Amino acid sequence: MSKVKFELEFPIHASPSMLYQYLATPAGLEEWFADRVNSRGKLITFEWDDSEEEAKIITSKSDERIKFKWTESEGDESYFEFRIQKDPLTKDVVVLVTDFADGEDEVEEAKMLWENQIDELKHTIGA
Repeated sequence: MSKVKFELEFPIHASPSMLYQYLATPAGLEEWFADRVNSRGKLITFEWDDSEEEAKIITSKSDERIKFKWTESEGDESYFEFRIQKDPLTKDVVVLVTDFADGEDEVEEAKMLWENQIDELKHTIGA
């Protein structure tokens, strides 16, 4: 089954540098994304209740973006990425989330999961 790429855009009232801390550091990710987050170099371990997943940081640029690759999906092109964009005129900040779902029928469920996660992020930072 091929993976289906999708992208979501979330306006967030926060500075790119503050947002980046919540998207790219273990302490920040623990606030809204996973119960526990540990890093060993570029290898990140995410823990939720009884499950544990590992991802590698593929690329990162401070205050702009970070891209992760789940170790269990080494054989395909999938990844998940957070990109922070600031409109030069309005100064509005958005977080773009790129992810992959296991087939078309899983896309809506994956989008809802991200919407809930980003709502948690917004609540955490008071945005």
